[in-house]
Amino acid sequence: MARYLVTGCAGFLGSWISQALLERGEIVRGFDNFETGLKKNLAEINGRLDFVEGDLRDADAIARACEGVDYVLHQAALPSVPRSVKDPRTSHTANVDGTFNLLEGARAAGVKRIVYAASSSAYGNQPGFPRKETMVPMPIAPYPVQKLAGELYMRSYWQVYGLETVCLRYFNIFGPRQVPDSPYSGVMAKFALLMLSGEQPTIFGDGEQGRDFTYVANAVSANLLAMEAPAEKVAGRVFNIACGERHTLNETYKILAELAGFTQPALYGPERTGDIQNSLADITAAQDAFGYKPLIGFEEGLRRTVDWYKQQMKEAVPQNSLA
Repeated sequence: MARYLVTGCAGFLGSWISQALLERGEIVRGFDNFETGLKKNLAEINGRLDFVEGDLRDADAIARACEGVDYVLHQAALPSVPRSVKDPRTSHTANVDGTFNLLEGARAAGVKRIVYAASSSAYGNQPGFPRKETMVPMPIAPYPVQKLAGELYMRSYWQVYGLETVCLRYFNIFGPRQVPDSPYSGVMAKFALLMLSGEQPTIFGDGEQGRDFTYVANAVSANLLAMEAPAEKVAGRVFNIACGERHTLNETYKILAELAGFTQPALYGPERTGDIQNSLADITAAQDAFGYKPLIGFEEGLRRTVDWYKQQMKEAVPQNSLA
Protein backbone atom coordinates (compact mmCIF):
# COMPACT_ATOMS: atom_id res chain seq x y z
CA MET A 1 0.00 0.00 0.00
CA ALA A 2 1.27 3.49 -0.91
CA ARG A 3 2.20 6.00 1.77
CA TYR A 4 1.62 9.74 1.40
CA LEU A 5 3.28 12.73 3.03
CA VAL A 6 1.37 16.03 3.18
CA THR A 7 3.48 19.03 4.16
CA GLY A 8 1.50 21.85 5.71
CA CYS A 9 -1.10 19.27 6.79
CA ALA A 10 -2.60 21.58 9.43
CA GLY A 11 -3.08 24.39 6.94
CA PHE A 12 -6.15 25.37 4.97
CA LEU A 13 -5.62 23.24 1.87
CA GLY A 14 -3.23 20.70 3.40
CA SER A 15 -5.79 19.62 5.99
CA TRP A 16 -8.46 19.02 3.33
CA ILE A 17 -6.01 17.01 1.20
CA SER A 18 -4.99 14.92 4.21
CA GLN A 19 -8.62 14.28 5.07
CA ALA A 20 -9.50 13.30 1.49
CA LEU A 21 -6.63 10.80 1.35
CA LEU A 22 -7.58 9.25 4.70
CA GLU A 23 -11.25 9.01 3.72
CA ARG A 24 -10.34 6.85 0.77
CA GLY A 25 -8.25 4.57 2.98
CA GLU A 26 -4.71 5.77 2.31
CA ILE A 27 -1.80 5.82 4.80
CA VAL A 28 -0.98 9.47 5.41
CA ARG A 29 1.82 11.20 7.29
CA GLY A 30 1.39 14.90 8.00
CA PHE A 31 4.16 17.46 8.57
CA ASP A 32 3.57 20.93 10.03
CA ASN A 33 5.13 23.43 12.43
CA PHE A 34 1.87 25.29 13.20
CA GLU A 35 3.34 28.62 12.10
CA THR A 36 0.25 29.19 9.99
CA GLY A 37 -1.53 25.84 10.36
CA LEU A 38 -4.00 25.16 13.16
CA LYS A 39 -4.36 22.10 15.36
CA LYS A 40 -8.14 22.35 15.13
CA ASN A 41 -7.89 21.71 11.36
CA LEU A 42 -6.73 18.19 12.24
CA ALA A 43 -9.58 17.49 14.66
CA GLU A 44 -11.55 15.36 12.20
CA ILE A 45 -8.56 13.17 11.35
CA ASN A 46 -6.86 13.02 14.73
CA GLY A 47 -5.78 9.47 15.45
CA ARG A 48 -5.77 8.46 11.81
CA LEU A 49 -2.99 10.78 10.66
CA ASP A 50 0.65 9.91 11.33
CA PHE A 51 1.54 13.43 12.42
CA VAL A 52 5.09 14.78 12.61
CA GLU A 53 5.65 18.25 14.03
CA GLY A 54 8.57 19.88 12.28
CA ASP A 55 9.84 22.75 10.16
CA LEU A 56 10.83 22.56 6.50
CA ARG A 57 13.82 24.73 7.31
CA ASP A 58 15.15 21.79 9.36
CA ALA A 59 16.65 19.58 6.64
CA ASP A 60 17.06 16.60 8.94
CA ALA A 61 13.45 16.78 10.15
CA ILE A 62 11.93 16.78 6.67
CA ALA A 63 14.35 14.07 5.51
CA ARG A 64 13.12 11.83 8.32
CA ALA A 65 9.50 12.61 7.44
CA CYS A 66 10.15 11.48 3.84
CA GLU A 67 11.46 8.06 4.87
CA GLY A 68 9.19 5.24 3.75
CA VAL A 69 6.98 7.61 1.74
CA ASP A 70 5.93 7.01 -1.87
CA TYR A 71 4.21 10.30 -2.69
CA VAL A 72 4.45 13.86 -1.36
CA LEU A 73 1.87 16.63 -1.61
CA HIS A 74 3.89 19.75 -0.80
CA GLN A 75 1.47 22.37 0.51
CA ALA A 76 3.62 23.95 3.23
CA ALA A 77 4.53 27.60 2.66
CA LEU A 78 4.21 31.11 4.03
CA PRO A 79 1.53 31.98 1.46
CA SER A 80 1.20 35.73 1.47
CA VAL A 81 2.27 38.51 -0.87
CA PRO A 82 1.96 41.24 1.83
CA ARG A 83 3.95 39.16 4.31
CA SER A 84 6.71 38.55 1.78
CA VAL A 85 6.91 42.29 1.07
CA LYS A 86 7.14 43.08 4.78
CA ASP A 87 9.52 40.25 5.69
CA PRO A 88 11.10 38.73 2.57
CA ARG A 89 13.84 36.83 4.37
CA THR A 90 11.48 34.73 6.49
CA SER A 91 9.34 33.96 3.44
CA HIS A 92 12.42 33.02 1.46
CA THR A 93 13.74 30.55 4.01
CA ALA A 94 10.35 28.84 4.30
CA ASN A 95 9.40 28.83 0.63
CA VAL A 96 12.75 28.36 -1.12
CA ASP A 97 15.09 26.75 1.41
CA GLY A 98 12.24 24.65 2.76
CA THR A 99 11.29 23.37 -0.69
CA PHE A 100 14.91 22.55 -1.46
CA ASN A 101 15.19 20.61 1.80
CA LEU A 102 12.06 18.66 0.90
CA LEU A 103 13.41 17.78 -2.54
CA GLU A 104 16.66 16.53 -1.08
CA GLY A 105 14.85 14.51 1.56
CA ALA A 106 12.50 13.03 -1.02
CA ARG A 107 15.37 12.17 -3.37
CA ALA A 108 17.28 10.38 -0.61
CA ALA A 109 14.15 8.48 0.45
CA GLY A 110 13.29 7.30 -3.05
CA VAL A 111 9.96 9.16 -3.22
CA LYS A 112 8.18 8.52 -6.53
CA ARG A 113 6.37 11.82 -7.06
CA ILE A 114 5.89 15.27 -5.54
CA VAL A 115 2.88 17.47 -6.30
CA TYR A 116 3.89 21.05 -5.52
CA ALA A 117 1.63 23.95 -4.57
CA ALA A 118 2.67 26.67 -7.01
CA SER A 119 1.04 30.08 -7.39
CA SER A 120 -0.72 31.95 -10.19
CA SER A 121 0.98 35.11 -8.88
CA ALA A 122 3.99 33.94 -10.93
CA TYR A 123 2.28 35.46 -13.99
CA GLY A 124 2.45 38.96 -12.52
CA ASN A 125 0.52 41.82 -14.12
CA GLN A 126 1.57 41.11 -17.71
CA PRO A 127 -1.05 41.63 -20.45
CA GLY A 128 -2.91 38.71 -21.94
CA PHE A 129 -5.85 36.68 -20.61
CA PRO A 130 -6.57 33.94 -19.89
CA ARG A 131 -3.24 32.98 -18.35
CA LYS A 132 -1.62 30.01 -20.05
CA GLU A 133 1.24 27.91 -18.77
CA THR A 134 3.22 28.77 -21.90
CA MET A 135 3.44 32.44 -20.85
CA VAL A 136 6.77 33.67 -19.53
CA PRO A 137 6.43 34.21 -15.76
CA MET A 138 6.73 37.83 -14.59
CA PRO A 139 6.44 37.71 -10.77
CA ILE A 140 6.46 40.98 -8.85
CA ALA A 141 6.61 40.48 -5.08
CA PRO A 142 9.04 38.19 -3.24
CA TYR A 143 6.38 35.53 -2.60
CA PRO A 144 5.66 34.72 -6.27
CA VAL A 145 9.41 34.84 -6.99
CA GLN A 146 9.91 32.25 -4.26
CA LYS A 147 7.12 30.03 -5.52
CA LEU A 148 8.48 30.24 -9.06
CA ALA A 149 11.90 29.24 -7.77
CA GLY A 150 10.21 26.18 -6.28
CA GLU A 151 8.71 25.34 -9.68
CA LEU A 152 12.11 25.52 -11.31
CA TYR A 153 13.63 23.32 -8.63
CA MET A 154 10.83 20.81 -9.13
CA ARG A 155 11.45 20.67 -12.86
CA SER A 156 15.19 20.37 -12.30
CA TYR A 157 14.83 17.37 -9.99
CA TRP A 158 12.70 15.65 -12.62
CA GLN A 159 15.16 16.35 -15.42
CA VAL A 160 18.33 15.65 -13.45
CA TYR A 161 17.35 13.00 -10.91
CA GLY A 162 14.21 11.45 -12.39
CA LEU A 163 12.08 12.43 -9.38
CA GLU A 164 8.58 12.91 -10.80
CA THR A 165 7.27 16.38 -9.97
CA VAL A 166 4.04 18.17 -10.86
CA CYS A 167 3.43 21.87 -10.19
CA LEU A 168 -0.10 23.20 -9.69
CA ARG A 169 -0.53 26.96 -10.01
CA TYR A 170 -3.45 27.75 -7.72
CA PHE A 171 -5.71 30.69 -8.53
CA ASN A 172 -7.17 32.29 -5.38
CA ILE A 173 -8.25 29.22 -3.43
CA PHE A 174 -10.99 29.87 -0.85
CA GLY A 175 -13.30 27.91 1.42
CA PRO A 176 -13.81 26.53 4.93
CA ARG A 177 -10.81 26.51 7.30
CA GLN A 178 -9.16 29.50 5.65
CA VAL A 179 -7.92 31.69 8.50
CA PRO A 180 -10.10 34.84 8.49
CA ASP A 181 -8.52 36.97 11.22
CA SER A 182 -4.94 37.35 10.00
CA PRO A 183 -3.64 40.43 8.15
CA TYR A 184 -2.42 37.99 5.50
CA SER A 185 -5.71 36.11 5.04
CA GLY A 186 -7.42 35.52 1.74
CA VAL A 187 -10.06 38.05 0.81
CA MET A 188 -12.99 35.61 1.10
CA ALA A 189 -12.18 34.57 4.64
CA LYS A 190 -11.59 38.11 5.81
CA PHE A 191 -14.70 39.54 4.15
CA ALA A 192 -16.90 36.74 5.49
CA LEU A 193 -15.69 37.09 9.07
CA LEU A 194 -16.03 40.87 9.13
CA MET A 195 -19.50 40.84 7.58
CA LEU A 196 -20.76 38.18 9.97
CA SER A 197 -19.33 40.28 12.82
CA GLY A 198 -21.11 43.40 11.56
CA GLU A 199 -17.94 45.17 10.45
CA GLN A 200 -17.20 46.79 7.09
CA PRO A 201 -14.48 45.07 5.05
CA THR A 202 -11.94 47.15 3.14
CA ILE A 203 -11.31 46.62 -0.56
CA PHE A 204 -7.83 47.74 -1.56
CA GLY A 205 -8.08 49.53 -4.91
CA ASP A 206 -11.30 50.31 -6.76
CA GLY A 207 -12.71 46.80 -6.50
CA GLU A 208 -12.81 46.23 -10.24
CA GLN A 209 -9.74 43.99 -10.13
CA GLY A 210 -10.83 40.47 -11.00
CA ARG A 211 -9.88 37.07 -9.65
CA ASP A 212 -10.36 33.49 -10.78
CA PHE A 213 -11.67 32.40 -7.39
CA THR A 214 -11.46 28.63 -6.87
CA TYR A 215 -13.28 26.67 -4.18
CA VAL A 216 -11.03 24.45 -2.08
CA ALA A 217 -12.66 21.16 -3.14
CA ASN A 218 -11.50 21.85 -6.71
CA ALA A 219 -7.89 22.18 -5.58
CA VAL A 220 -8.10 18.99 -3.51
CA SER A 221 -9.42 17.11 -6.54
CA ALA A 222 -6.63 18.52 -8.71
CA ASN A 223 -3.96 17.28 -6.29
CA LEU A 224 -5.34 13.76 -6.17
CA LEU A 225 -5.72 13.58 -9.94
CA ALA A 226 -2.22 14.96 -10.57
CA MET A 227 -0.75 12.44 -8.13
CA GLU A 228 -2.24 9.51 -10.03
CA ALA A 229 -1.79 10.65 -13.65
CA PRO A 230 0.70 8.84 -15.94
CA ALA A 231 4.20 10.31 -15.68
CA GLU A 232 4.41 10.91 -19.41
CA LYS A 233 1.48 13.33 -19.12
CA VAL A 234 2.46 15.32 -16.04
CA ALA A 235 6.05 14.87 -14.86
CA GLY A 236 8.08 18.07 -14.96
CA ARG A 237 5.07 20.15 -16.00
CA VAL A 238 3.13 23.10 -14.60
CA PHE A 239 -0.68 23.32 -14.61
CA ASN A 240 -3.21 26.05 -13.82
CA ILE A 241 -5.81 25.06 -11.24
CA ALA A 242 -8.83 27.36 -11.29
CA CYS A 243 -12.40 27.65 -12.54
CA GLY A 244 -11.68 29.58 -15.72
CA GLU A 245 -13.94 32.46 -14.65
CA ARG A 246 -13.24 36.05 -13.58
CA HIS A 247 -15.15 37.78 -10.78
CA THR A 248 -14.43 41.30 -9.51
CA LEU A 249 -13.97 42.10 -5.83
CA ASN A 250 -17.02 44.39 -6.00
CA GLU A 251 -19.13 41.54 -7.39
CA THR A 252 -17.76 39.18 -4.78
CA TYR A 253 -18.48 41.67 -1.99
CA LYS A 254 -22.11 41.98 -3.13
CA ILE A 255 -22.72 38.22 -3.17
CA LEU A 256 -21.01 37.69 0.18
CA ALA A 257 -23.04 40.52 1.73
CA GLU A 258 -26.29 38.94 0.57
CA LEU A 259 -25.28 35.55 1.95
CA ALA A 260 -24.19 37.07 5.27
CA GLY A 261 -27.19 39.40 5.59
CA PHE A 262 -24.85 42.40 5.60
CA THR A 263 -26.17 45.73 4.29
CA GLN A 264 -23.27 48.17 4.61
CA PRO A 265 -21.11 49.21 1.64
CA ALA A 266 -17.43 48.37 1.41
CA LEU A 267 -14.69 50.68 2.56
CA TYR A 268 -11.96 51.38 0.00
CA GLY A 269 -8.26 51.75 0.60
CA PRO A 270 -5.13 52.28 -1.52
CA GLU A 271 -3.80 49.50 -3.71
CA ARG A 272 -1.30 47.25 -1.95
CA THR A 273 2.25 46.85 -3.18
CA GLY A 274 2.78 43.66 -5.15
CA ASP A 275 -0.90 42.80 -5.58
CA ILE A 276 -2.04 41.23 -8.85
CA GLN A 277 -4.63 43.34 -10.65
CA ASN A 278 -6.41 40.58 -12.52
CA SER A 279 -6.33 36.82 -12.91
CA LEU A 280 -8.08 34.42 -15.23
CA ALA A 281 -6.86 30.92 -16.01
CA ASP A 282 -6.88 28.67 -19.02
CA ILE A 283 -7.38 25.23 -17.45
CA THR A 284 -7.24 23.24 -20.69
CA ALA A 285 -3.84 21.70 -19.95
CA ALA A 286 -4.98 20.23 -16.63
CA GLN A 287 -8.18 18.96 -18.22
CA ASP A 288 -6.25 17.22 -20.99
CA ALA A 289 -3.44 15.81 -18.83
CA PHE A 290 -5.34 14.44 -15.85
CA GLY A 291 -9.05 15.12 -16.30
CA TYR A 292 -9.29 18.10 -13.97
CA LYS A 293 -12.55 20.02 -13.91
CA PRO A 294 -14.09 22.34 -11.31
CA LEU A 295 -16.46 20.41 -9.06
CA ILE A 296 -17.92 23.39 -7.20
CA GLY A 297 -18.81 26.69 -8.87
CA PHE A 298 -18.12 30.20 -7.60
CA GLU A 299 -21.46 31.08 -5.99
CA GLU A 300 -21.98 27.64 -4.50
CA GLY A 301 -18.48 27.85 -3.06
CA LEU A 302 -19.29 31.22 -1.49
CA ARG A 303 -22.48 29.83 0.02
CA ARG A 304 -20.66 26.85 1.54
CA THR A 305 -17.94 29.13 2.87
CA VAL A 306 -20.31 31.58 4.55
CA ASP A 307 -22.37 28.71 6.01
CA TRP A 308 -19.21 27.23 7.49
CA TYR A 309 -18.13 30.51 9.11
CA LYS A 310 -21.64 31.01 10.48
CA GLN A 311 -21.43 27.60 12.12
CA GLN A 312 -17.97 28.34 13.50
CA MET A 313 -19.17 31.59 15.05
CA LYS A 314 -22.23 29.86 16.48
CA GLU A 315 -20.08 27.17 18.11
CA ALA A 316 -17.72 29.81 19.53
CA VAL A 317 -20.54 31.57 21.46
CA PRO A 318 -21.00 30.09 24.94
CA GLN A 319 -24.52 28.85 25.58
CA ASN A 320 -26.33 30.38 28.58
CA SER A 321 -26.94 27.91 31.37
CA LEU A 322 -30.58 27.10 32.18
CA ALA A 323 -29.72 26.08 35.73
